[in-house]
Amino acid sequence: MPPSVDHVRSVTEAYLARHPDERESLTLLFTALAAADDPTNRKTFPAHVTCSAIVINGARHVLHIVHKASGKLLAPGGHNELDDRHLRDAALRELHEEAGIPPSAVVPLSGFEDVPLDIDVHTIDANPSKDEPSHHHVDFRWVFRLGAEHAVTLQEEEVDGYEWRPFTSAASTTIHSKLALLP
Repeated sequence: MPPSVDHVRSVTEAYLARHPDERESLTLLFTALAAADDPTNRKTFPAHVTCSAIVINGARHVLHIVHKASGKLLAPGGHNELDDRHLRDAALRELHEEAGIPPSAVVPLSGFEDVPLDIDVHTIDANPSKDEPSHHHVDFRWVFRLGAEHAVTLQEEEVDGYEWRPFTSAASTTIHSKLALLP
């Protein structure tokens, strides 16, 4: 069973308790949560929830992968699936699928066990081959520390490469600024 509306709402409210100034930027999420359709389903438009894993290694570098579909350097992540009971589960599954890092190799950063580091809303272009209109992803970005060095094994169907980048060079400006606040 995918993450429930109550779970998504609870996680969102916990996040907004830390970042109350971001409530307005999540209007599309609240609209999706109030609608009849499953907000975690990839076919829910105009917006649906996705999840990403922000992985930090011992050198305080962040894992980025190159997604084939977009050519962009991003955190491992993607759509929720039916077996993802919680949002964090989807991020961990995507990390394992795209980068070969199993959930057992990472631990949530202290204080972020049940709250994402960031929630980002971004536009996805229409994809006629998948019968998808232009829409928005509301990406819950979970932060993890790599417990021990672990080889990155890329999912060749979706990923072209990877980089470990210093916090200051994180591809996302919101991630960069939130990581900079960590001890």
